[in-house]
Amino acid sequence: MSLPNVPTRQSAYYSASIAGFLAEGEPTVLGHLAGASGLSIDGKQTEAWKEQIRVLKQSLNGVDGSLFLEFDVPRLGSRIDGVVVAQSAVVPIEFKVGEQRFSRPDYNQAWDYALDLKNFHEASRDTPIFPVLCATGATSPDAEWRAPHADGVYPPRKANAESVGDALRSAVQLAQGAAIDAAAWGRASYRPSPTIVEAAKALYARHSVQNIARSDAGARNLHATSSCVEEIIARSRANREKSIVFVTGVPGAGKTLVGLNIATQHLGKDDTHAVFLSGNGPLVNVLREALVEDDLARQKAMGGEVERKGKIRQNVKPFIQNVHHFRDEGLRDTTRPPAEHVAIFDEAQRAWNREKTSLFMKQRKGVRDFAMSEPEFLLSYMDRHPDWAVVVCLVGGGQEIHTGESGIGAWLDAVRERFPHWHTYLSPELHDSEYAAGQAIERLGSRAMVETQYALHLAVSMRSFRAEHVSGMVKALLDTDEDRAREILADVQRRFPIVLTRDRTVGKQWVKQQARGNERFGLLASSQAQRLKAYCIDVRVNVDPVKYFLAPASDTRSSYYLEDAATEFQTQGLELDWTLVSWDADLRRHNGAWSYHNFRGDRWTMVHNTERQRYLLNAYRVLLTRARQGMAIFVPKGRKSDSTLQPANYDETYRYLAGLGIPTM
Repeated sequence: MSLPNVPTRQSAYYSASIAGFLAEGEPTVLGHLAGASGLSIDGKQTEAWKEQIRVLKQSLNGVDGSLFLEFDVPRLGSRIDGVVVAQSAVVPIEFKVGEQRFSRPDYNQAWDYALDLKNFHEASRDTPIFPVLCATGATSPDAEWRAPHADGVYPPRKANAESVGDALRSAVQLAQGAAIDAAAWGRASYRPSPTIVEAAKALYARHSVQNIARSDAGARNLHATSSCVEEIIARSRANREKSIVFVTGVPGAGKTLVGLNIATQHLGKDDTHAVFLSGNGPLVNVLREALVEDDLARQKAMGGEVERKGKIRQNVKPFIQNVHHFRDEGLRDTTRPPAEHVAIFDEAQRAWNREKTSLFMKQRKGVRDFAMSEPEFLLSYMDRHPDWAVVVCLVGGGQEIHTGESGIGAWLDAVRERFPHWHTYLSPELHDSEYAAGQAIERLGSRAMVETQYALHLAVSMRSFRAEHVSGMVKALLDTDEDRAREILADVQRRFPIVLTRDRTVGKQWVKQQARGNERFGLLASSQAQRLKAYCIDVRVNVDPVKYFLAPASDTRSSYYLEDAATEFQTQGLELDWTLVSWDADLRRHNGAWSYHNFRGDRWTMVHNTERQRYLLNAYRVLLTRARQGMAIFVPKGRKSDSTLQPANYDETYRYLAGLGIPTM
């Protein structure tokens, strides 16, 4: 007896009123589950479903509501075993059939399902969530619910086959608010905000960007931007012309997600094959390893023969490539075009300028008199195609953190000077000072083949799904626009907590206390934060980004341990749920302005070069925009007895941040 108007995305394999479920026989329910799954169901899965049905039938007597089995959670790429919607309570149930103990991974899984519903399922945002972990053979279930968190999510209640009913009935009694319309709840939109790792895994598994990302009304969203780029690709192919496209966006807005979406839509297509390229080594390595592990886990779950890890890696490599390896392929054969007609350059503003490229070619490749910037050479490589080609540049503002990074102006100058036959599609925001491209755009002039497309800008951050304007607050903070920073912070703080401390231990405790389930937290610091070593934060330690971002909490190399600090170089383009940002005296407030410093030998020295000052400011911009849910900022007190840790180096920075309204601990 299914609920009416089951949503087209098939939110659940089976949905019914509880009365209808109790009236139906086990074979009928099993038939719904097996038929909806579309997969061959092995004996193990069928037996698990049978036990879940048995437990639910004995547990739901006397409960008035509805039941959803195998409820879809797109962001996590999985399904909740069961969800009971009764009165004003939502109760997701994770079954571990036959288990006799409650493991930490299983407990975190129950947490994750509850948090995903609360954060991303439209009809669950204002309802209390009561997650249940049912290890059917366990002997020590919880006797009651623990107190809920501020967002209305209760810590998972541990239950066995006999105590699920008590957990359900007490949840209904505890829940406050209006009764939930179960049919509307099942139809409600699911608007996830995936991490870049989650997004890459979902897209590589051939999910569409619409299924895994938010679609907020009124926002310039991912779908519109992706569609705009796809239209340009189709037009270029049909008209046999060459085009360069500039996509801009605030930090965390989903530029990389747009690029990955385009790459997956064209993956393996001979005539429009696309490649996702990045000069960000840590990002490439983390995404590749995440795809390998996910593909391996998916094969194991399906049963049958499992490919070797090395073979899976070979399959993943063409999808995400290091831009420098792509460049080197063009150097090996100076006439042949690349296999791909579409090249997506992530963080295109970080491409090397002519001086750095020339020096690298001379010292590392033995190529003398190389007189092209990296953008110029990459465009020349794509220009070898005799028919059509498209280059998509994903551009972040204020993200240059390495010496020798050319900024986006080098791409525009290359088009003007050497490739005037290319069509140029600009984001309207590329004129903003943050992108440092205004003069290059002026030099392009009013060429007939330059077009502005408003859909090419992503205006809203998806990283900080709890508060979309964190990046704007960080920009105002770093721009010393104090009134604007205070205004945004007052709004942001309601959903995205930011705290300030002078005690590293207090900061660590805070981020640990905030995290629930498998939410990831980590320690961050500037690569120039040399004197944080006095506080057991040594940025000279070589952090492995793959382990830092992907390893489980039991691995000492993971971010969870809060022992190793990742810098702007290891974290750019990636994210954590909660961060502890450690602020050293390399960037400090002095007489109401920023003062820039470098630690050399036994003392701090002033940085006078404006380019290096910009890199240092951008390093903190990157660090302060890595969190998805909240962050603590640690500013040391310093020590009068140590000339390199003078309190004056830190005090004004602390007062500035506190004066903006960041709560202190």
